[in-house]
Formats: sequence, C-alpha cells, structure tokens
Amino acid sequence: MPHRLFVRTKTAGSMKSLMYAVIATGGKQEKVETGQVLNVELLHADAGAEVTFSPILLVDDDNVMSTTDELSGSSVTARVVGETKGEKIHGFTYKNKTNNRRRWGHRQRYTTIEITEIVRG
Repeated sequence: MPHRLFVRTKTAGSMKSLMYAVIATGGKQEKVETGQVLNVELLHADAGAEVTFSPILLVDDDNVMSTTDELSGSSVTARVVGETKGEKIHGFTYKNKTNNRRRWGHRQRYTTIEITEIVRG
C-alpha cells in the first residue's frame, strides 16, 4: 500500500490527497493524478489492459522526488479504456507558376487511459 498524506481542504471539509506524478509518453510529458482520464499517443495495447509508466517527477504533499534514486521503485499504473482519433487537420501546399498543388489531411490516433494507481517507491 503506498504511503499517502492527507490535508483538510477549506471548501469541502473533506480529506484530499495531494499526490501527482509527471510521466513521459509519446514524446510529451503529462501531469497525472489517480482517477484521471486522458488521451496519449497511440499505445499498442488492447482495451482493458494494464499499462505501467515510470514517472519522471513525483509530488506527495510537500515531498518532491525527481532524482533517479528517489524514483526507483515508483510507478504509475493505468488501464486502457480505448482508442480515439483527434480532429482532422487539413493542409495545402503549392508552388507558384508551375500548377503544382497538393491537398493533404491527417487524423492522429490516441489511446484513452485512466490512471488507476500511483505508487511511491
């Protein structure tokens, strides 16, 4: 069971965990918390599969861990929800005076994941 610190918030009066991690996937860095659903670059995994990421930064209340020694044993576990496509991007290139024109389009494929657990090492 991971160690968690709780603080009392003024608005709701309930206990709230301040643990989050920064993971790198698809050439991008994402700040994630437990229960968060987000789209990342396409991962070749089936829906319902468990995917594990190694964090590059982990914040647990006031404790910030960023070195490889501190992060050894830490992991972020996510469940694959499914695959989606992004918005269509339209492009047009041309060269003047040569009647050289080209239209192109692209839709990026994404994997939707839900963060299930952040384990502190």
